[in-house]
Amino acid sequence: QVQLVESGGGSVQAGGSLRLSCAASGSIGGRVCLAWFRQAPGTEREGVAVLNTRGSKIYADSVKGRFTISQDDAKNILYLQMNSLKPEDTAVYYCAAKKNCFTSSFQATVYNYWGQGTQVTVSS
Repeated sequence: QVQLVESGGGSVQAGGSLRLSCAASGSIGGRVCLAWFRQAPGTEREGVAVLNTRGSKIYADSVKGRFTISQDDAKNILYLQMNSLKPEDTAVYYCAAKKNCFTSSFQATVYNYWGQGTQVTVSS
């Protein structure tokens, strides 16, 4: 069984930065895509960034140039560095993993494993 545990959320002012971490335990095996999603109240969960098995990174247009997804393979930790934060970035952020992954996707339903989420609040 795979467990994903996020940390690093908090409250910041607009223009500030946060780094989210997602620690993975267990073994998914094979081709795995890792991703960050977010969900604000009253909205659907949306993809923020995906790291696929080839190391390619894909970002939502709303975060391009501001957010960076990365991975520490040795520690099994996925990161999301968030800079120049805006109030509209306020949401619960989730990390997710998709096994047998051949194509990157922002479709939440294809991901097999999810963390519990961490709250990010950006004030103006």
